[in-house]
Amino acid sequence: QVQLVESGGGLVQAGGSLRLSCAASGRTISSYTMGWFRQAPGKEREFVAAINWNADMTYYADSVKGRFTISRDNAKNTMYLQMNSLKPGDTAVYSCAARQLYKRVVLDNEYPYWGQGTQVTVSP
Repeated sequence: QVQLVESGGGLVQAGGSLRLSCAASGRTISSYTMGWFRQAPGKEREFVAAINWNADMTYYADSVKGRFTISRDNAKNTMYLQMNSLKPGDTAVYSCAARQLYKRVVLDNEYPYWGQGTQVTVSP
């Protein structure tokens, strides 16, 4: 089993930056594809970004491309999401997730392991 814990969320003004972390325990995530998803109030959960096991493949939602960067440090069993140029529309609970294959990465039901989420609030 993989346990995931997110951190780094908070309140930031539009145009600001935050860096989210996703720390894994229970098993090394070095062979796992990792993803970030977010869910705003009253909306369905949506894909944000994904990274394969050795970080040579990444994929982003169009809404965050050029502003967010996903990365990982397998030695620390941790994944990151650097969020720049934040907008009020980025306000959501951000969750990290893990799965074995880098395939259909935008589908949340393909990820068996999830963290509890961290709140990101962007004020105008």
